[in-house]
Amino acid sequence: MRTSTRTLVSITAAAVITAGSLATAGAAAAAPAPAAKPAVSSEAVAPLAVVNLGLSTAQAKKVQGVLKEHYGYTGAIDGQLGTNSWKAMQRYLRQAWGYNDAIDGIVGPNTVKALQRWLKANYGYTGAIDGIAGAGTQAAFKRLADRIPA
Repeated sequence: MRTSTRTLVSITAAAVITAGSLATAGAAAAAPAPAAKPAVSSEAVAPLAVVNLGLSTAQAKKVQGVLKEHYGYTGAIDGQLGTNSWKAMQRYLRQAWGYNDAIDGIVGPNTVKALQRWLKANYGYTGAIDGIAGAGTQAAFKRLADRIPA
């Protein structure tokens, strides 16, 4: 009797283990793949680009203050030179430093060239007017920001 009980328990245990394994495998194999969510355009969720060109937050706040006072910047004085800050900067650069591209807030080569002309005339920039915001452009931009009263 003992032998038949042990055999029955062993068979039952094996059957339960096998059934559980098959159920899990069957569920995994039969489960539909989760539906892929539609891709969201990066333009829809991307934050506004911040391009401080080497300025600290405190320096960028001073630049934003001047842009707000004179060039139509309506955003927060937060030290983050984003699209709206650069649109105001482009308005100034168009007025005085030969910027002739769109007022779009994008810090592209034409924006940088006009900024470099301004920095060369007033803030010690000695590099080429090449539209590349390298170390010399950034150093002169910092000098400009440092001369703005707090």
